Amino acid sequence: MSRIIWRCGMVAKIIQTARAYITRQGYFCDMPVPTDSTSSFPKLALPAADLKLRTRGSHTEVQCLSRGNYVRLEPEEWVRQHWLSYLHHQLGYPIGVMAAEYPLLLNGMKRRADIVCHDHNGTPLVMIECKRPAIKLNQAALDQVLRYNISLQIPCLIVSNGMKHHAYGWKNDQLEPLDHVPPYSAF
Repeated sequence: MSRIIWRCGMVAKIIQTARAYITRQGYFCDMPVPTDSTSSFPKLALPAADLKLRTRGSHTEVQCLSRGNYVRLEPEEWVRQHWLSYLHHQLGYPIGVMAAEYPLLLNGMKRRADIVCHDHNGTPLVMIECKRPAIKLNQAALDQVLRYNISLQIPCLIVSNGMKHHAYGWKNDQLEPLDHVPPYSAF
């Protein structure tokens, strides 16, 4: 018997023995495998968004519609990406005029607005402050967006947790609720 045949026979015997041992010990069993990495996120009161997802290590990342790069998918990011999709696909805002994590300087401190939409001249039109779905919208959330607006003077302000949305506009220097978010063509 040649060495090659003997080695192949031994390899086959080792594999057969290992399979029998593993089966007896129960090392292989049916394991639930998540089919959707977004299943832990709630359905939002926004149109469904076609998001590009990928897994990195133990976490999921989403490709940001405005930034173009992948960012870690957290509950607040889930809301932010749905808003970006809604603004673009339903309200006609071009991707190039939307900025996620827009940097601000407030009383000498660096802050970031979740979403700021501009016109083609760079004038801010809409600012959206996104909260996690589990966070209740309250006066503190509105105060935050109003503080951010001190430096920008944006005509439309929105606070959202994905489940509820509050939109506000300025009329005669008074903040008034809006019944809808204005489309890009309204500006």
